[in-house]
Amino acid sequence: MTTTIRRAGRATGRLFVAALMAFGTCLFVTVLLIAAIGTLVVVGAWMLPEAVLLIRRIAGAKRRQVAAWTGREIPEAYEPLTGTLRERLRTAVRDPGTLADLRWMAAHYVYGWLVLLALPLWPVGLVVDGVWCGLLRRDAVVLPWVVRLADVEARWSATLLEPSPKARLAARVRALTETRAGAIAAHGAELRRIERDLHDGAQARLVALSMRIGLAQRAFDRDPDSARKLMEDAQDQAEQALTELRHVVRGIHPPILTDRGLTGAVRALAAGSGLEVTVRVEGLLDSGGGSGGGDVDGGGAAGPSSGPGGAAGSRGYRAPAAVEAAAYFAVAEALTNVVKHSGSPRAVVELVRLRNGLRAVVRDEGLGGADESAGSGLLGIRRRVAALDGVVNVDSPAGGPTTIAVELPCVW
Repeated sequence: MTTTIRRAGRATGRLFVAALMAFGTCLFVTVLLIAAIGTLVVVGAWMLPEAVLLIRRIAGAKRRQVAAWTGREIPEAYEPLTGTLRERLRTAVRDPGTLADLRWMAAHYVYGWLVLLALPLWPVGLVVDGVWCGLLRRDAVVLPWVVRLADVEARWSATLLEPSPKARLAARVRALTETRAGAIAAHGAELRRIERDLHDGAQARLVALSMRIGLAQRAFDRDPDSARKLMEDAQDQAEQALTELRHVVRGIHPPILTDRGLTGAVRALAAGSGLEVTVRVEGLLDSGGGSGGGDVDGGGAAGPSSGPGGAAGSRGYRAPAAVEAAAYFAVAEALTNVVKHSGSPRAVVELVRLRNGLRAVVRDEGLGGADESAGSGLLGIRRRVAALDGVVNVDSPAGGPTTIAVELPCVW
């Protein structure tokens, strides 16, 4: 009985809030009419886009309220109100989301008062359900109707506020346009970085190598010892140039990623990070200790396997090459941030195979307060992941800990 009363109380509170919102939207009609009349007489044309923005905020508040009750998010799909006044007016009038919000507001004037049906159920329910549950030990029959009314209100709101297929398609096109632009910018930045590394590193060393070989050739007949010393220096320059070239190649696509897969490459990152890193793998092909789940401390020896596929010889999975590369560089950047900014000597890396994707998580116990606007590292991760339609979540409160989670869709 106590649980039933508590649930009915929550439902009544939600219906009461819905009624307040219905009352507020009734008052908002006045604002909307003034904006429409002002637009017709041209003088107040600027009011209509602002009124539409206000409608979007009200509808957004309702979406969040419904999501809190049902546990299912309702997406938003609006065209951005930007540009000149003429463009904003055109967008405000033609946006399918505006029509959907107005349709919801009109319907909400009617069903938003369901709390008036719920209030009379309380005195009846307390008496009937008190006897029915308290004496006869049966399930409540009256107060659950209050919860059903709240479910009906949420279901109708969710149906009316759901974006139309056309609005979803337009939002999807805009998102793909933005991610494509980000991918192009990231690709350009990567090309400039490679060019800079080649120019300042390997190219400079190869020029110095050529000069030393030339000096050695001239000194070979008259001063063999000096020529021998120049040739030794030239050999050192050649080795350093090869090192620089390997560094550039690893920045494009690490060979270890091709040879050992994502888990092996991440373990190599962990071993060379200078941190105490625990690598946990679940459901992926594990080159460091069988396939499937397992822990590795410090990027070194494999710990005992656990979870499905932990035994040696069991089946593991490898993600597509583009997904592995994005996850690898995200982990590399996150570990670099741990070393540079967190102050934590430890980190945890998790690689998990999802049903329709791959999740990579890097967690540290450092100072927290990661700011994406302060540098290009996290922004670079977002651009690289967005190009594959992935998602990056950064949780870094002041004082820590910091968690960077990357989810990349793929087909296994």
